[in-house]
Amino acid sequence: MSGGSVERVRAALAAAGHPDTIQAFPEGTRSAADAAAAVGCDVAQIAKSIIFRAGGQAVLVITSGANRVDMGKVAAATAFHVKRADGGWVRDVTGFAIGGVAPIAHLTPPVVLVDEDLFALGRIWAAAGSPMHVFETTAEALLRMSGGRRADVKEVA
Repeated sequence: MSGGSVERVRAALAAAGHPDTIQAFPEGTRSAADAAAAVGCDVAQIAKSIIFRAGGQAVLVITSGANRVDMGKVAAATAFHVKRADGGWVRDVTGFAIGGVAPIAHLTPPVVLVDEDLFALGRIWAAAGSPMHVFETTAEALLRMSGGRRADVKEVA
């Protein structure tokens, strides 16, 4: 499954005119901390793709690896009642397993919110379809490729 998922991301990058910056890390990039350690960057530079469920609609929040997502802010930004999605539903709707959900190339197009905090960073890395693959990009490129919109989604302690 991950081979096809990674190739789907590679094709989406090419279709968007984005360089193929996919890299494989056999030690794994399942969590933001794992990805940051593998890539050699700050955890904030990892763009986490978190799927929420609004009825049958997927809501994708692309957030900084340093942040937790405030579900109330997501609901306000989308006007949907959102809840956490289980792994089976995420795989069925996106085509990706949790830990490898890419911000692009979903089987069913989600509603997308991109964390404002990512725009303060230069280079960022996002999952590329498997828990061992990431690609390098920018917040602006993710916004364009995902068709999302900028939003304040960070949970404040």
